[in-house]
Amino acid sequence: MIRFENVTKRFRGTAKPALSNVDFEVLRGEFVFLVGASGSGKSSCLRLILREEVPTEGRVVVLGRDLRTLPNRKIPYFRRHIGAVFQDFRLLPDKTVFQNVAFTLQVIGSSRGFVKQAVPEVLALVGLDGKEKRLPHELSGGEQQRVAIARALVNRPQVLLADEPTGNLDPATSVDIMQLLARINAGGTTVVMATHEKGFVDQMQRRVIELREGELIRDERHGGYGDTSGLPSLAPQPQRGAAAVAALTAVLEVQREAALAAASGRPQAEPEVDEAPEDEPAEAVPEVEVEPEASDAEASDAEAAVPVTAKTTQPIPIADLAEVDVEELGLADRLGLGGADADDEVGPTS
Repeated sequence: MIRFENVTKRFRGTAKPALSNVDFEVLRGEFVFLVGASGSGKSSCLRLILREEVPTEGRVVVLGRDLRTLPNRKIPYFRRHIGAVFQDFRLLPDKTVFQNVAFTLQVIGSSRGFVKQAVPEVLALVGLDGKEKRLPHELSGGEQQRVAIARALVNRPQVLLADEPTGNLDPATSVDIMQLLARINAGGTTVVMATHEKGFVDQMQRRVIELREGELIRDERHGGYGDTSGLPSLAPQPQRGAAAVAALTAVLEVQREAALAAASGRPQAEPEVDEAPEDEPAEAVPEVEVEPEASDAEASDAEAAVPVTAKTTQPIPIADLAEVDVEELGLADRLGLGGADADDEVGPTS
């Protein structure tokens, strides 16, 4: 779907490249977070995918096309398959919600009948049905961002790029926008999102690509905002084979008691088994040989000679550490990611 092959991007007048030997691939249907400090190269990656820039070195392949060799006259046709959402919304202030969304279809020459059908469908998808005639200044910030998302989706793109889409929104509205993006991704649209929102990245546990000063330093399949690979897990680690450990402990206890009884001359407890014939000697305790009439000193020496394993009463620590999935709580539930629901499996208009 999207492939960066050793991409380096230098801008004129800058000594350090914006991107340096960046190499990764985004598969169809993935939700990928681009994270990193300001100036790390996140927006440069998005501009390269959108063909607003071309790499200085390496290749950027999107939807099977090498963007270096894409003629300028074909760029508008290429961009029809990619939707883009920005932090500043970029709405036309003198046009209504319907007209802002329809503008994308009108530019590419869609028929009037298709526009009348597609625009209401995508507005319903983003939760703006009934507000088609409002102007941007009559909407809240979250509603304006929903218009921008609807405009990016109305042409049914295969890829949706989002550059800090919640940067100008309050926390509650940001949750709604992230929930919407997650539903769009569930419908099959590939989403690549550059963000500083640590809470969303940590809770959603999607793929994370981290950049630092133009270099890719981490590509984690289920990651958080920061590199958490070195942190210990706080989840309880259950032991495996507990029944085997308990059985071994019981055997060692019996051996210890038998060895001590033989060493001190005390009679051993008779096990409940068939009696052996009188002419057959009793079976000796392993690893302990004591004379029948041993003195106290000899008994002490015999007790000391009992193997250490026979005296051990604590369980032998036989355990394997297993990975345990911990159910995500809190913000993940508010995002609608806690459980699959057939009614939520909706995405772009089809």
